[in-house]
Amino acid sequence: MSSPLDIVIASRESRLALWQAEHIRARLAALYGDARVRVLGMTTQGDQILDRPLAQIGGKGLFIKELEAAMQAGRADLAVHSLKDVPMEMPPGFLLAAICARENPLDALVCHRYATLSDLPSGAIVGTSSLRREAVLRRRYPHLVIQSLRGNLDTRLKKLDEGQYDAIILAAAGLIRLGLAARIRALLPAEESLPAPGQGALGLEICAGREDAAAWIAPLHDAATAHCVRAERAFSRALGGSCQIPLGGYALLQEGELWLRGFIASPDGKNMLEGETRGHPEEDEALGVALAKELRRRGADAILAALAGA
Repeated sequence: MSSPLDIVIASRESRLALWQAEHIRARLAALYGDARVRVLGMTTQGDQILDRPLAQIGGKGLFIKELEAAMQAGRADLAVHSLKDVPMEMPPGFLLAAICARENPLDALVCHRYATLSDLPSGAIVGTSSLRREAVLRRRYPHLVIQSLRGNLDTRLKKLDEGQYDAIILAAAGLIRLGLAARIRALLPAEESLPAPGQGALGLEICAGREDAAAWIAPLHDAATAHCVRAERAFSRALGGSCQIPLGGYALLQEGELWLRGFIASPDGKNMLEGETRGHPEEDEALGVALAKELRRRGADAILAALAGA
């Protein structure tokens, strides 16, 4: 393979997105010392609409459409995404060509006065942008008030600091990547708050047919993370996964075996189905589909039907 002369990375312009893009830029620059590697920052529709919950404005695809348009137009070679923000069904003409090693995948409590969620008093306001987290919180802590929290990571932290919320729940990975790990009051164990599919992992998207770009980024691919994320995404996809569905999926590799846990819930958390499965890592997507089928057998379709009629 000939070394690339110019690589352009499309990225959202939030501080976290740009950190992620710069991280990939630096890795590619180290691989291809003679190449010019640069980041093309863009504002997406998802970044512009901040007055409504994400589930009400069209979902996760709003964060990647402009980046995909730039790739289609030849203005960029690849895009860097937080995989939890990537729709479960990739649009025609695009593919996830590499999945990078995962940062901490857990949810994090950010709070000034209280050390744990259990310490929060009745009526305390907790902010989250996720129906998944909302369902878990309503189920485990019905005495808390859950309110929508939109905006980039810095905006969310500012709203907490201004006293609009008593606590907020964020992905630990974003805080760690931006050097804000000290803001984490507590990590929420997966048993308490199962992460979103792909949480903590970065995905590199390219246009289908760009074998050159696929070859450039191949060294950044992490096979272990990819097996886990593929299982999680297959589980979510088989349940119609989107930000309108309260759903968690998290896989680990343990002693050569892939362990996948998943749940689907009603938004109020009162109806929740949980399950798990184990198998060979090469069966990642099949394991995800099998777990989804098991939850459907146990009543997940009723939850989905209720969500569709909401």
